[in-house]
Amino acid sequence: MNQKVAIQGIKGSYHHSVAQAYFGTAVAVDECMSFRELVFSLEQQKSTDAVMAIENSIAGSIIPNYAYIDEHDLTISGEYFLPIHHCLMALKGQTIAEIKEVHSHPMALLQCKEFFRAHPHIKLVEDADTAAVAKRIHLQQQKGVAAIAGATAAEIYELDILAQEIQTIKTNSTRFFILNTRKETVVPQTAVNKASLKFVTDHKRGSLATVLNVMSDCNLNLTKIQSLPVIDMPWKYSFFVDVTFDTYEDYQKAIAILKIMALEIKVLGEYKNQNG
Repeated sequence: MNQKVAIQGIKGSYHHSVAQAYFGTAVAVDECMSFRELVFSLEQQKSTDAVMAIENSIAGSIIPNYAYIDEHDLTISGEYFLPIHHCLMALKGQTIAEIKEVHSHPMALLQCKEFFRAHPHIKLVEDADTAAVAKRIHLQQQKGVAAIAGATAAEIYELDILAQEIQTIKTNSTRFFILNTRKETVVPQTAVNKASLKFVTDHKRGSLATVLNVMSDCNLNLTKIQSLPVIDMPWKYSFFVDVTFDTYEDYQKAIAILKIMALEIKVLGEYKNQNG
């Protein structure tokens, strides 16, 4: 099939912006209203690739998405860091004083909490997608309701921007994974300098430290670690880590050792470090 990218949300969403930046502005997208639907889009071959938010510099990790990637055996083939510029938008002619409710994705609401302390009359309502709210306000001509979304959504759905840069921390950015179901690495080995791994250690003192020491001894730089409980193994945890490295040989050596030392190790993806 021709390339089609699954996104969480609709055109004008931040996921759509990443899809266009990574794959080109003409890329076809499959609009999914949840991350679960996005995963099914890949599995059912409605799309060839997907864009999935994984962490935000203010709100932190989207922990369920690590489980989706692992449990559905998806492959991480790339990453993209998108600076987030949240705008408050509503029907043309509306003012902030007239807004009674603001609807948006829970992560967007969380990232803008400080702004709304100055507007206690506004009720914050969680919704499925930033751009989808903007579209609904436009189609239904909803007065007294505003959306938090990127400026592109205001342009597409003909809304007025009531306030710009309303995120609490102005240098807010979100990291996205590029996903697919292909098992071969799409990035040339010579360009690979980052990997995402999942491992499970024995439940005894020093097990995690031993694994981390192996990574250090093999010249891997640990840039992220996230733990999740193993559902069917009480008090055991799986660890999701990102590592960067200068040579692929160092990385291969570390993987070979970890396969012996860890109870389980799984390579979720090998790709090029966007921040490198």
